[in-house]
Amino acid sequence: MPTELLDFEPKVFPPIKGEQPLSDLQKEIVALKKERNAVILAHNYQIEPIQKIADYLGDSLGLAYAAKETAADVILFCGVHFMAETAKIINPDKTVLLPDEDAGCSLSDSCPADKLAAWQDAHPGIYTVAYINCSAAVKARSDLICTSGNAVKMIEKVPKDREILFVPDQNLGSWVARQTGRPMQLWPGSCYAHVLFTARALEKVRNQFPGAPVVAHPECTEAVRDLADEVCSTEKMVTFCRETPADKIIVVTETGMIHRLQKEIPDKTFIAGPTETCACNDCRFMKMNTLEKVRDALRNMTPEISMDEELRRKAAVPIERMLEWSRA
Repeated sequence: MPTELLDFEPKVFPPIKGEQPLSDLQKEIVALKKERNAVILAHNYQIEPIQKIADYLGDSLGLAYAAKETAADVILFCGVHFMAETAKIINPDKTVLLPDEDAGCSLSDSCPADKLAAWQDAHPGIYTVAYINCSAAVKARSDLICTSGNAVKMIEKVPKDREILFVPDQNLGSWVARQTGRPMQLWPGSCYAHVLFTARALEKVRNQFPGAPVVAHPECTEAVRDLADEVCSTEKMVTFCRETPADKIIVVTETGMIHRLQKEIPDKTFIAGPTETCACNDCRFMKMNTLEKVRDALRNMTPEISMDEELRRKAAVPIERMLEWSRA
C-alpha cells in the first residue's frame, strides 16, 4: 500500500510587503565586497539572505558573463563548483571564489571526464553536446555547450549528418529530443533534486490549487514535464510567471527560485512544487553556501578556483561556439 501523499501542507509563498533591512552580517559582507573590489553572483537557487546582497541573480552562464562586464577584480560565485569553474573559464584574469569548495553537483558528478573520454573513444565521430552543468574537463571534451534556455536552438544547429551524444542530463536531453525531433544518445545522468518531483505529488498539489498553472524545469522527469503548463529554464520562469494572468503559480524546481520570483513579481503567490515526502525541495549542495562562508571567503580570499590554462582554453571553445551560434 503506497504511503499517503502530502500529509503536510504545501509551502505557499504569499505576496511580499516591503523588504527587511540588512543584518549586521550582510552589512559586513557589503563592506568587504567594496574593499576587495568584488562582485557577488548568486544563482537562483541560493538562500534568500544571499540573494539579497548579490549584485546579480540568475543562471550560471548569465552570471559568468555579467561578471565579465564589470570592473571587479574578484568574483564571488554563490553557487556550486562547476558554476565557479565556468566563471573562471570566461574570466581568466579575475580571482574567482566559491564560498564552500565542497559545494558540488550530482548532475555534474554523473559524467566524469575519464568515462566520457572512454565512451567517445569507443564511438569515434560522435558530436558531443554538453549541458553547461558539467565540469571544465567535460566541457573541454565537448563540441558544443548549451543551457536549458537555448538547448533546443543549439541542437537544431548541429549538422544533420552528425550523431549526437547529449551529456550529462538525460531528462533535459529527452525533452530537447522531443522538441527538435532529433534522435540523440543520452548520458545517464540527472539532477538528484529535480528527479525527486513526481507526477503523483504534482497531481495532488494541483488538486489543492485548481487553476494555478504549473511551470517546471526540463531537468524534471518526463512524467512531471507532461503535467506542466510550461517547461522552461529558470530565467524563462520569471517571464512566464510575470505574464500569466494567474495570481497563484506552482513552481517545480529548486525552492530558492521562489525568492527571485517574489522579488521580481511581488504581487503574486507561489506554491513550491512538493516531493512525495517534503513540501520544499532544496538542493543540499546549493544550500551549503551561507552568509558566514560568504563573509569568510571575502575576508580570506579563499577558496579560490584555479585552472590549468590549457584546460581553460579547451573548455572555452565550445562555450564560444554556443555564443556564436546564439547570435546567428
